[in-house]
Amino acid sequence: MRALTTLDPSLGGRLTRNLAILITPLAILLVASIATPLAAETMAGGTVAIRGETVYPVSGEPITDGIVLIEDGKISAVGPASEVVVPDGIRVLQGAVVLPGLIDAHSVVGLAGYLNQSGDQDQLETSAAVQPELRAIDAFDARAPLITWLRDFGVTTLHTGHGPGTVVSGQTMIVKTRGDTVEEATLVPRAMLAVTLGEGATSEDGKSPGNRSKVAAMLRAELLAADAYRKKIHESQWSKKDEKPDPPSRDLKLETLAAVLDGELPMLITAQRHQDIMTALRLREEFGFQLVLDGGADAHLLLEEIKAAGISVITHPPMMRAWGEMENMTMEAAAILDRASIPIAFQSGFESYVPKTRVVLFEAAIANAYGLGTERTLHALTLGAAEILGIADRVGSLEVGKDGDVAIYDGDPFEYTTHCTYTVIEGAVVSEGERSLSAAAIAADGR
Repeated sequence: MRALTTLDPSLGGRLTRNLAILITPLAILLVASIATPLAAETMAGGTVAIRGETVYPVSGEPITDGIVLIEDGKISAVGPASEVVVPDGIRVLQGAVVLPGLIDAHSVVGLAGYLNQSGDQDQLETSAAVQPELRAIDAFDARAPLITWLRDFGVTTLHTGHGPGTVVSGQTMIVKTRGDTVEEATLVPRAMLAVTLGEGATSEDGKSPGNRSKVAAMLRAELLAADAYRKKIHESQWSKKDEKPDPPSRDLKLETLAAVLDGELPMLITAQRHQDIMTALRLREEFGFQLVLDGGADAHLLLEEIKAAGISVITHPPMMRAWGEMENMTMEAAAILDRASIPIAFQSGFESYVPKTRVVLFEAAIANAYGLGTERTLHALTLGAAEILGIADRVGSLEVGKDGDVAIYDGDPFEYTTHCTYTVIEGAVVSEGERSLSAAAIAADGR
């Protein structure tokens, strides 16, 4: 495939539309089974230079024949090859298109494994409808094969954890797609609280909650209890010495919900239908918590309301199946929300079939083809996601001082025939193909 010095939205769109129907679970599984094993990974911050025919910092204009220099795990220089000095003796990688490491803004990978077995399905615990105390960090499998699978497409950061399916399923976390232990992978140990409204949280056979109004009532009751709990804590700390009541006994559930009410922990609410989205907005107005809307199949029907609320949307994967509460979804959702100046990011979400994850790069390619355009698609896939997740000081763009997380491709990354030839995390090459140049070769090439 010819190397592209600029991304061609029309080219990506044509191939995206033609090949989308071919990306089946079976095809993904077959590819995964023959994937090249990961090269040995160095956890310590590395030193490496990356030269691309086109470098997309995302925070600035594309750079033709650009270099990204990473030293001690951090980006130390970004610019044209004619201006960036590459120290002798360090490894230099080369590709057609260089991007910041991709960010999957909502996943369950690491808790949901690739097998259809209960032993690797920790993303949802259904013995109770409200369990905010469940921590993703206590279940995350850093060695899960799906992490390697996503990393090989250039995904360097995952917002993952307990998924939709109960009223409050638990906490999420943010990880890098590297390391053999959860400690090595973790970027943010407690990121958001996962909540589901509507049909996705209801139960059958007479079990509670049986309908969407019960779901909302249960969540509201728990938030009121948490508000009372934190007031008791405040009184025990700040009342006059002779009037101080005893602090309440520790309650992990109420502690977590109190952190939501205190603004320390955003609430990630999965809501698809328009009435459930409106319920999420009412709860936010009532309790004042930080809200990130997840999914939002009907979000394009409520643009004014969402924009007035000032919230962000992690849009549903465009290739989700349009049935049930997803019946109003559109592949143009990202473009519609972006044109309304509503901050967006992409997600892989969760699939019940093996290998149990979508690839966020493919989902972004569909959004690109359906009206979002290359520049805005790249933003939502990198810096936009980092801003929504509160980690833009570390990742999301190629800027001096940020983590050296980079994805390198041999062509337009939104074409399914393109390969991610290298994935770099904090200067360590964690996934690689066959394209590499030495510093001496760059010098001989006329730089």
